[in-house]
Amino acid sequence: MDMSLILAAVIVAAAGLGAAWMLAATWRRRDASSTTAAAIEALARGQNELAGRLSQLTADGIAREAKLAETVTQRLDQVAKQMGESLTTSATRTAETLGDLRKHLSVIDHAQKNIAELSTQVLGLQDILANKQARGAFGNIQLRDLVQSILPPSAYAFEVQLKNGRRVDCLIQLPNPPGPIAVDAKFPLESYQSLRNAGDDRARTEAAALFRRDVLKHVKDIAERYILPGETAESALMFLPSEAIYAELHANFTGVIEESYRAKVWIVSPTTLMATLNTVRAVLKDVNMRVQAAAIQGEVQKMLVDVRRLTERVDRLRHHFGQTAADLADIVTSAKKIDARGKKIVDIELGETAAPETLEATATAELEIPFGDAR
Repeated sequence: MDMSLILAAVIVAAAGLGAAWMLAATWRRRDASSTTAAAIEALARGQNELAGRLSQLTADGIAREAKLAETVTQRLDQVAKQMGESLTTSATRTAETLGDLRKHLSVIDHAQKNIAELSTQVLGLQDILANKQARGAFGNIQLRDLVQSILPPSAYAFEVQLKNGRRVDCLIQLPNPPGPIAVDAKFPLESYQSLRNAGDDRARTEAAALFRRDVLKHVKDIAERYILPGETAESALMFLPSEAIYAELHANFTGVIEESYRAKVWIVSPTTLMATLNTVRAVLKDVNMRVQAAAIQGEVQKMLVDVRRLTERVDRLRHHFGQTAADLADIVTSAKKIDARGKKIVDIELGETAAPETLEATATAELEIPFGDAR
């Protein structure tokens, strides 16, 4: 129970006691003689009963206040514990978030550095492409990288001077037919940029005409300079080191592509040149396999001749072995006969054989038989 309620109850009880006391005093003043012992006793009982109720009320209020204080203390401890756990969890999550944030900031810083370096490289590339000579060197370097990464060193040559005095960027060595194929790098960047930056239809028409004229001029130059009967193949490749220019040609300038076909000049981009070089590598591999197959067939034929010669020699050796075996058999037969005659001689010495005349006749008959037939 709240302390204010207890105080209010005490005040009310005190007021009641005061009123009863005043009433009793008034009655005593009015009629002192009529006050009886019963009335005083009843008043005393009421006061005692009121005092007991006040005591009980006070005890109940104290007990409830103690229980309320205990409950409040428990609740406060619980809240403090929860707040501590929450603060700990929040601190851990905040630390993890800050760690992740630092990692992301590090990645962002690294990306910014890469972007700055890329911007520098792009500016450098723009400076390179702005100069015609540097742009031509850029196309040649890209052509060299593609060819060297796909073909074997024996299949190509760079900066080859032809019989007409012209120097081609790359010559792919293929067997006849078709023969060596010339590859020349061209980069019509200025006319292409004019085409892309055209603001209206008139400017675009003029830029398209300029772009078409530049590309066809390159096609004509390659056809006249690098397609030489008896020295190169009947076609050549024009390498465009830009996929965008190649896509623009095939999308909007199909007439230029058809003109290049008629001139036997095939326009290729880095991607299509890579596919073409892979095809060339497969052709070279097939040719090499055919050459190796011919060499293998020649070696097999030589080996067959050696096998026949070996068979003949084995036959001769087997014949010799047969003759040797026969001679050995004859030698064994002669040895047995010699052994038999030795025994006969021993018998003669012991006097166990026939008369000397008989032995002499037998010996004479055996001497008349040829030696080779005496088996």
